[in-house]
Amino acid sequence: MKSPAHSAAPRVVVVGSLNLDLIAQVEQLPAAGETVPASDLLRRFGGKGANQAVAAARQGAAVTMIGCVGDDADGTAYREHLVREGINTRAIGSIPRTPTGTALIAVDRQGQNNIVVIAGANARLTAVSVRNQSAIIRHAGALLAQLEVPLAAVVEAMRIANGAGVPVVLNPSPLRSDFPWGRMTLHTVITNELEAQRIFGLPVGNLARATVAWRRKLAERRIAQLLVTRGAQATLCLTAEKCFAVPTLRIRPVDTVGAGDAFAGTFTARLAEGFAFPEAVMLANCAGALTTLKPGAQAAMPSRWVTQRERIRLT
Repeated sequence: MKSPAHSAAPRVVVVGSLNLDLIAQVEQLPAAGETVPASDLLRRFGGKGANQAVAAARQGAAVTMIGCVGDDADGTAYREHLVREGINTRAIGSIPRTPTGTALIAVDRQGQNNIVVIAGANARLTAVSVRNQSAIIRHAGALLAQLEVPLAAVVEAMRIANGAGVPVVLNPSPLRSDFPWGRMTLHTVITNELEAQRIFGLPVGNLARATVAWRRKLAERRIAQLLVTRGAQATLCLTAEKCFAVPTLRIRPVDTVGAGDAFAGTFTARLAEGFAFPEAVMLANCAGALTTLKPGAQAAMPSRWVTQRERIRLT
């Protein structure tokens, strides 16, 4: 493991969504037009952006969140929650007469899920509001973004980071056909198998055998590193020099909600801290797996100490 280059906590800026998650526990996920009973309903803090911010903070990063909540009780509660997690909330806007974002989630007994997202205040994050936080982005060790907030805001954050030489980590979820690939430099893109195939137009199964074609696709999109998460299977890693797989923990999942966000937040924290690429991926794999052992997203995310303990057991 590479030691951090300095003793101060690595600075991570997350641009993204903040949602309240309403989680229904069901025996099996409903098919189209089907009604199924739920055994429980949980209310949790969520949203891909905030999930990833919490994951990075629990891994020891000094995190600033850029996003929007409603000017309502839910928004106030969310701010207070993030402060308790040690996250800087001064760049989170409160939008009048607009509800805080909400996600409706069904989780079955195997831990698989279906999710419906209502953007609410998340849809009000603008490029101008992001530009007002330029100083925070320019002094970050890494910028982490997803696509649950308006694209103009995400692109503006990346533009500022590129201008300051700050590495950009993108988790392009949910996928958008209008994302301007190639306009910004992306240090790392984190996808699942389906997302990778749709973005690059190549089957993930041939990644190790067709690295020339994959690297051409990365270069066209100005991506330095690609990570493809595959659930319980090893994470695939591709750079201009290497192609390798990093194993995951063997666990029995309870709830897969938030696993990908734990992976992204942990990887970005380690990147900002100066860890070597394979070690950062290994730790991210551990954090993602551990998150599936409890229901919910943020509540299940592991601390730095627990993640490192499992990393040692993995080897």
